[in-house]
Amino acid sequence: MPVRNKLLAAVAMLTAVGGLGTAGTVAAGAATAECGDRCIQIYSAKFGTAARPHLVETVYRGVAEVGRPTVMRPVSTTDPAGDIVGHRAGLVSDFYKDGLLSAEVNRHYGTLRAVEVEYAPHGERTGLCAGLATTAYQNEGLTLQKCGASAKTVWIIDTADSPSTAAQGHFPLVNGSTTDFEHPYAMTFTHDSPDHGRSRGRDHRTTVPGQIRVARLMGNPSHVPAAQLWGTTK
Repeated sequence: MPVRNKLLAAVAMLTAVGGLGTAGTVAAGAATAECGDRCIQIYSAKFGTAARPHLVETVYRGVAEVGRPTVMRPVSTTDPAGDIVGHRAGLVSDFYKDGLLSAEVNRHYGTLRAVEVEYAPHGERTGLCAGLATTAYQNEGLTLQKCGASAKTVWIIDTADSPSTAAQGHFPLVNGSTTDFEHPYAMTFTHDSPDHGRSRGRDHRTTVPGQIRVARLMGNPSHVPAAQLWGTTK
């Protein structure tokens, strides 16, 4: 099913379009002119709104390579590091059928929507999506990973865990590799930059200031903090 231009990109779009049951390209407002209406600007509800996103997901220093962190940076119409496009969108159950998600993830979230978002500087696709290097763990930093290869680049639009904010266009984004379903590992941004690796003995060399991370979703379903709620611009 084609995506209408009036719909919000990525997560907001999928919430609004009840009939989208298959994977599809996501359209949205641009970061650079070359990316045009294909670009998505993903912002934190703690620091912005759809009208004034302020900070948006950006690839650190704009380098397209596996392991490159994704960070929150000010909106720019000239910096291609913020050019993010939809790689795939559909039901969680569709991703499960294609072997990207586990049966347990499908059991908990199968009727919800999910997305992969790809780095595309100046509109040129790289095949690299925002995700995790390993199965999700507390405070793991987001990095670019190969699109479509595993659950680690799949983001579940978890409207069920924050229904009141979902109605306003803000919702948790749960990583498809989560193993905790009471408090799933969700995208989190608090402006701090913890040492994502050292506390668990993992490689922490990719940790940079402003890096987005995953953390156990808190306050669900009624009081999820703004630092774990996300939206997209039109």
